[in-house]
Amino acid sequence: ANINAAQKQGRSSTTTSCQPPTLPTNNEQRESNQPAMSFVARSAAGLMARRAAVTTTRRNVRTVPRLGTPEEMQAEAIAQIRARVAYQKELLEANPHKSHSEEWTELWTWIKVSILVCAPICTVAMAKDLIIMEHEHRPHGALPEYMGIRNKEFPWECDQCDLLDSECWKKCRAEKA
Repeated sequence: ANINAAQKQGRSSTTTSCQPPTLPTNNEQRESNQPAMSFVARSAAGLMARRAAVTTTRRNVRTVPRLGTPEEMQAEAIAQIRARVAYQKELLEANPHKSHSEEWTELWTWIKVSILVCAPICTVAMAKDLIIMEHEHRPHGALPEYMGIRNKEFPWECDQCDLLDSECWKKCRAEKA
């Protein structure tokens, strides 16, 4: 993997490398008598090389003041708290926040818009379906053979009748009586 010059000398680098490290091609591998890498292996090797080459700075949050006199430690702790509060104020200024009542007002505005827009659309769609659309039901009479195939009889007294087919049940009970 490629390593930054600063890392070779033992110093930490805070810059990031913009160019990905170069990986050997299949031709270079053939010339060096190494076995060819699969696509997955090349991808994994490239990812590992990029992660090794790119170093980023990480935040170091100090939560415990450095050792010193009690006054120095207290002053450092107060400075840290003030810095955190200032950072939170910057965030609030950058991202304007609405009050609780403004949030509820906006919520009810969108509820009203949803009701006034969606309810008429749904009502019109239902009316269209009821008026215009045909509802296809099961055809009356005997079904073709391919629709009535049964590999096993039903487990009730009229074993050839569907559970809710009242006409078949009447015929079956009339035949058995």
